[in-house]
Amino acid sequence: MKQPTVFHSLSYDDAPAAVEFLAAAFGFVPHGVYTDPDDPSTVTHAQMDWPPGGGIMFGSARRHDERWVDSVGRSQCYCVTETDDDVDRLFERAVSAGATVVRPPADQDYGGRGCTLRDPEGNQWSFGSYRGE
Repeated sequence: MKQPTVFHSLSYDDAPAAVEFLAAAFGFVPHGVYTDPDDPSTVTHAQMDWPPGGGIMFGSARRHDERWVDSVGRSQCYCVTETDDDVDRLFERAVSAGATVVRPPADQDYGGRGCTLRDPEGNQWSFGSYRGE
């Protein structure tokens, strides 16, 4: 797998559940999940890799610290699939794992095929075969 140079960063109220959901629904692979030694339900840092390349980083929400933006349920991420068929397969997998449909798979006017779903905490995930220009 290529080493990513940009990571999308998120936060979750229930980060341990997010690790499980993101793996089951979207195929992310846990690379490292670190918890607070005094509170194992608090994820201080998690990295999950996207097998085609890239990844995400996240942790438990830091609402008690005003220096951090509260982005729980407000993030968006676009992940590139290898083929149009991969979009359809990923969509079915994600819906089966509990993702909420925002936009079902459709061919796009600008090229490629894409879909959009929400995870259990409301973050929006788009998957598509369009790689940009």
